[in-house]
Amino acid sequence: MPKQLSFDWPTGVALGADDFFVTEANAQAYAMLENPAGWPEGKLVLVGPEGCGKSHLARIIEGEHELACLFADELAVEAVDLFKGVIVEDVDRLPQSAEETLFHLHNNLRAAGGRLLLTARTPPSRWPITLPDLASRMQATTVVTISDPDDALMSALLMKLFTDRQIMPKAEVITYLTRRIERSFIAAADIVARLDEASLSSRRNITEKLAGSLLDSSG
Repeated sequence: MPKQLSFDWPTGVALGADDFFVTEANAQAYAMLENPAGWPEGKLVLVGPEGCGKSHLARIIEGEHELACLFADELAVEAVDLFKGVIVEDVDRLPQSAEETLFHLHNNLRAAGGRLLLTARTPPSRWPITLPDLASRMQATTVVTISDPDDALMSALLMKLFTDRQIMPKAEVITYLTRRIERSFIAAADIVARLDEASLSSRRNITEKLAGSLLDSSG
């Protein structure tokens, strides 16, 4: 069951497992990953910018559908035949030495009717894969994307980041930040960390004025 926090969540934001927030920015990705039986040829690539929740969503799918989660830079030959379903994270960082392993993992899962989920910051056409057979199979895989956050997701993300630090800012602060900061997951995490530090060091509450001074000082 999703965990409900003591916030008035923005309109249009759904709480998924483990507080994964579903809005228009990630709804298609969430729906696709929730239904592994519908993945074309049993495989899917999840693409999105750093910090967008790819790993969070992958962990939800891992638990709900009993998939094993591996990392591209840690792929081992002995892992190939162990699982009926596998998630491989950060495939855009796949070492050349692991390309044969991923190639065999892909083929074995497909032959066994298993499921393969790959996550990356960029689509397969941009992955630096040198093994032609693997590159062609990756580029033929269906891609689903998590977009940069919309207003609803940005507001929910800021709320969650503050709550993780046991901070309860006023709604006006969330609205102010949503309108002022760069529309990215990394920017949200950065401003929350800076506001927490500034609040502790100056012994001031987190307000629009404090947020404005930090944003103005950083340009």
